Order: sequence, then structure tokens, then C-alpha cells
Amino acid sequence: MPHEPEPTPWRLEPPPDDYPDDLWAVGADLEPGTVLAAYRLGLFPMPVRGALGWFSPARRAIVPVERFAPSRSLRRARRRYEIRVDTAFAEVVAGCTRPGEPESWIDGRVAGAYGRLHDLGWAHSLEAWDEDGLAGGLYGVAIGGLFAAESMFHVRTDASKAAFVGLIERLLRAAGEPELRILDMQWLTPHLASLGAVEISRSEYRQRLEAALTVREAF
Repeated sequence: MPHEPEPTPWRLEPPPDDYPDDLWAVGADLEPGTVLAAYRLGLFPMPVRGALGWFSPARRAIVPVERFAPSRSLRRARRRYEIRVDTAFAEVVAGCTRPGEPESWIDGRVAGAYGRLHDLGWAHSLEAWDEDGLAGGLYGVAIGGLFAAESMFHVRTDASKAAFVGLIERLLRAAGEPELRILDMQWLTPHLASLGAVEISRSEYRQRLEAALTVREAF
């Protein structure tokens, strides 16, 4: 079971349903209690021009876990790799920083924050392995029936897709009704749409989040 950290000293509030922008607030900190409180309100952190931003997209990308049907290419990718859980969390986060690229939103503060959440049992990695080692993976935060996917990477073909399918498989095996679970992907992109993600309103996301947080077994 994950360990509940000290509560955040900050007063966090969600935006109104009709708030037009995705960025809602700036400031606070990345202590475990703050980050968990934010996720429970439908917020997530991301650096903004050196400051710490808290986002609640007006249109949110999720994958309906209960309706997920992997495509032929996803099934093929899944068969190519062994999926492991939480055996290389720091390495997955490091891979997601896109080494060699000019900059990444996953800076040292962010990596450290999710590392602390992992130590407390809230953040997890799904890893795709082959005979040459870690080929790709993803990481995110699990609270009740919510899995908030943060980032994914691959160094070999379709490894991140295999990790994604492995995540869905694990969520479907966990106790609790699949229809109450949320796989949060933040913003919809063509790549995420190809994986089965859809877009919902902030209002619908919050309704689904409220139900998801009643699920006991997170992961």
C-alpha cells in the first residue's frame, strides 16, 4: 500500500468548468503531499518558463480502459517485449527526458518529485525489456482508479507501445470496476489517438475522477 505523505500547506482549488485556459495556477511546490492533492483535484504540474505551472486542460485526453481494444500493430508490439513493473523507475524517467535534445519539461525538480512519489508507492513505471535490456517504457501516478500517465519513451521500435498495452492489461487485472478507472493522457495528440485516446470536457473528467478515486486498488 502507498504511504500517505504530509498534507500540503498550500490551498489548492480546481478551476471552474468553463475556465477557458489549460494553465490554471503558478507556484506552490512539488512535495509529495502537494502533487497528490493536485491530482485529486484534476491538476498536474509542469514547468512554465522557469516557474511551476498547474494545468487542468479544458479538453482532457483519456483512454477508456473498459473499451480498450488493441489494434493489430499494438498486439504485435506487445508480443515483442517482456513487460516489467517498477524495476527501473529512475531509468524510465531519465529516458523520458529525451537525452540529447535541447531541453525537456522533465527537469531535475520534476524527476526528483516523481522519484519521491515512487519511493512512497504512488508513482510507477511500466517497462519494455528485450535481450538487449530496457527498450522503452512509461511512468505515471496511480491514485485509486486513476492512472495519470506522465511520459513515455523508446530506444527500440514500438517499445513504448508495448509498455502502454502492458499498462492497460495491468489496470484491467486490478480489482474494481474497469468503467470507473481513468487512464489520463493529459492532451490529445494524433499518436495518442492511434493508441485509443479520446477527448472529454473538464467537467466530464472531474465527474469521472470523482468516481475513480473511490476505487480501492490503484494498481
